[in-house]
Amino acid sequence: MDTKTIVIAGGGFAGTTLARALDGKLPPSHRLLLISEESYTTFNPMLPEALGASIFPEQVVAPIRQMLDHGRFIMGRVNAVDTARRTLTATTLAGETTLAYDHLVLAFGNRARLDLIPGLEEHGHPLKTVGDAMHIRNMVLRRVAQIELEDDTEVRRRLGHFVIIGGGFSGVETAGELVECLKSLRRYYPRVAADELKVTLLQDGPRLLPELSERLGHAAHKSLAARGVDVRTSTRATCISDRAVALAGGEMLRSATVLCTIGTRPNALVERTLLPMERGRIVVNPDLSVQRTPGLWAIGDCALIVNGYDNKPAPATAQFAVREARCLAENLLATISRQPTRAFRHRSLGAMAAIGHRKGVAIIFGIPLSGSPAWLLWRAYYLSQMPTLGRKVRIFVEWTWGMFFPNDITHLRFSRSHELDAVPAQPADAAKIPAVATI
Repeated sequence: MDTKTIVIAGGGFAGTTLARALDGKLPPSHRLLLISEESYTTFNPMLPEALGASIFPEQVVAPIRQMLDHGRFIMGRVNAVDTARRTLTATTLAGETTLAYDHLVLAFGNRARLDLIPGLEEHGHPLKTVGDAMHIRNMVLRRVAQIELEDDTEVRRRLGHFVIIGGGFSGVETAGELVECLKSLRRYYPRVAADELKVTLLQDGPRLLPELSERLGHAAHKSLAARGVDVRTSTRATCISDRAVALAGGEMLRSATVLCTIGTRPNALVERTLLPMERGRIVVNPDLSVQRTPGLWAIGDCALIVNGYDNKPAPATAQFAVREARCLAENLLATISRQPTRAFRHRSLGAMAAIGHRKGVAIIFGIPLSGSPAWLLWRAYYLSQMPTLGRKVRIFVEWTWGMFFPNDITHLRFSRSHELDAVPAQPADAAKIPAVATI
């Protein structure tokens, strides 16, 4: 009997939820294979908390191998897909390999886009991965340490000014976590004054969190402002350098650190597939199969999915990725047993955002929440998505324990033995840089 293979390409929320839904439920004639560049899935909405050292980085990831009891996992990057031959080519730890499939599910996430503002690619810092979060966290600690060693007042203030571009979920969460992180760590840097550390949040639109109601957007604005964040709505950055951010009105914000939470672009593989595309996403049928391509399916951020509930494109959020995956699991099982598939249809349960200091905003089943109840609900949801009971319990204990202690200030460098005697490169901001009027 020939074994048929279902391949899932992508280890994010969509891909891993689909794998868990199919694992152990396929008939003996079928096998499940999940391939991903990373050996873990990242809970991206929690990256701001890892950046602010409220939680440890290992608490925002979950090992993919722990999620599969019967399916196979391969760590590798998919380089090409031949839909006619039903094969894919991937680079793995053993080199390049070609895999045949009967059904292939594309569940890639997207990438950060850094060409929206001149200078953003060279001087901006995106927040899309655990590596991004740890890099920014180390950079924040480095900036504060530099301030202690700097005598020039202008340079000190520029080093301590952190500008965040984007007032959506990620931007608001990052601003809230960063301002709390700076307050928490300042006690360990006695030569740094409170007014030398500043967080500015720039939002091009008229209010924060346009995905939520005006009331909750205003609540987030008020909470951030009360904790010291300089929130600027209807404000657009036009140019960025290593010294300043230029605004549309001509104002210059002197800053050595710019964080970017706007803009996404498709995975490079999606752009190379020659599949039907719209707005950078693969166009799929109502049952999540790719148009005019038998055996190919797409879910998550890489797919343009029309929600049957309201006939609007489904948003690229974890909630919808999970529901899309569950719908596709049913459709794949139906296809295998030669039963009709169903269209994707989901009514949003709401949306949530953490805004730091154990505060949040949320709308659940049409009911608005703010403050600590929203934050607790936000954390409870992501804890529920963690695989295995053991991991849930361990993270719950660590989260609870961490609520009673200040943020960690460890600067993680991971130097290898042969690197210890090397002469360190001087940071760009270690030397005094004269103030400038233009960039």
